[in-house]
Amino acid sequence: MAPAASKADVAEYLGQAGSIPVRLRQLPPHIRCGAMTDDPHGTDPRRQVPRTDTLLADPRLAAAGDRLGRDLVKAAIGRVQQRVRDGEVPPASAVDAVVDELPATAASLRPVLNATGVLVHTNLGRAPLSPAAVAAVVAASGTTDVELDLGTGRRGPRGEAAIAALLEAVPAAEAALVVNNCAAALALVATALGQGRELVLARGELVEIGDGFRIPELLQTTGARLREVGTTNRVTLADYRDALGPDTGAVLKVHPSNFVVRGFTRVVEVAELAGALDGIPLVADVGSGLLRPSPLLPDEPDLQTTLAAGADLVLASGDKLLGGPQAGLVLGRAELVQRLRRHPLYRALRVDKTTLAALEATLRGPVPPVRELLAADVDGLRARARALAGRLGDAGVEAVAVDADSRVGGGGAPEHPLPGAAVALAASFAEPLRRGRHPVVGYVEDGRTLLNLRSVPPAADDALVTAVLEVARRWT
Repeated sequence: MAPAASKADVAEYLGQAGSIPVRLRQLPPHIRCGAMTDDPHGTDPRRQVPRTDTLLADPRLAAAGDRLGRDLVKAAIGRVQQRVRDGEVPPASAVDAVVDELPATAASLRPVLNATGVLVHTNLGRAPLSPAAVAAVVAASGTTDVELDLGTGRRGPRGEAAIAALLEAVPAAEAALVVNNCAAALALVATALGQGRELVLARGELVEIGDGFRIPELLQTTGARLREVGTTNRVTLADYRDALGPDTGAVLKVHPSNFVVRGFTRVVEVAELAGALDGIPLVADVGSGLLRPSPLLPDEPDLQTTLAAGADLVLASGDKLLGGPQAGLVLGRAELVQRLRRHPLYRALRVDKTTLAALEATLRGPVPPVRELLAADVDGLRARARALAGRLGDAGVEAVAVDADSRVGGGGAPEHPLPGAAVALAASFAEPLRRGRHPVVGYVEDGRTLLNLRSVPPAADDALVTAVLEVARRWT
């Protein structure tokens, strides 16, 4: 084979030919066979990029196409082909590089190790589902009897088993329903009970939560009129009584979950308020989804206690301290729950079969991960931190075990830090750990990256070590 032509060869030939255009086939063989480059031996990687159809025929990529879809695999091939052209990937390693590019699933969401120490981290999807709930979601993903009585062959009640599990967990409730999140539950209650009427709410409970979401703005969209009582720091029973009238649709109490007001303050508790409303519904949004009192979180309101104290309805999230899927839980008096169920808005807010399955499995199954992590022993966390720091140190990564507080998160127990332990690394680890093949999200404090073990299940310790070592090899 003739050697490849350099740019100088081509320039010399064209110079001899003058300005007359020359077709490629008219060029001498040694020029025609070469790329217009200074590489006289034809080793330019751009000439060795594997063809798309050749790569797609590889058994591993063919199987990936069946699992993920051909378009997703072709997109990964295109990225790797460009890396071959750029000289980053040897042509012979193209298939391996494509395999590394492919995600585990066709969705863009990636599994992340939560080492922030925040148990219910909204940006990381809040509570992780239990294995029982995950299995229930998989089982419910196909054709199911979500609204069919298999015995009679007729239409059956939707979500009956999940509702029954809720009522067993909260005996003070007469009835329950489930919508797609706690904000939806509040919107449904405000629409069904307060549209065209007044909703009475203390000024100190007109809260803003994450992403700029404000309770008063949501309530105003329902067509209800807000009647604010008290001041920012103090409200009395007389304030509520003075606001009640024939236009009062309901009285709301919203737990200010993500802040605390101290000093010269006063609030009216549910039990005191319930006895003064003379039949007007009292609705309490307790937020975090704690079913019953917890000795670990003594100041956090729970559904059972709030209903027993006299609330007519309680609202809560399913994906916080309950440890289940995203859902808005409404429990309380049967007559009020039925009014909500028959309201047209309920149909727009109801949950799907997988949420119902995950909720039931969370309530009936083993203790969900978030509650296991909440109850983790401090000495056990410290022992894990020392063991992990030792393993990393043996592998050449500077790491130390340190004490570190953690948080419930999700607006729960803002004044109740949870003592625990973390593995401390150099601050430079934080970003590459997030960007790694197996992302780990920690936090930087006092010039160090901390991997807080309160939010890391013990079963993930090996994965945590692997992720750190991968970063150490590739980025440091």
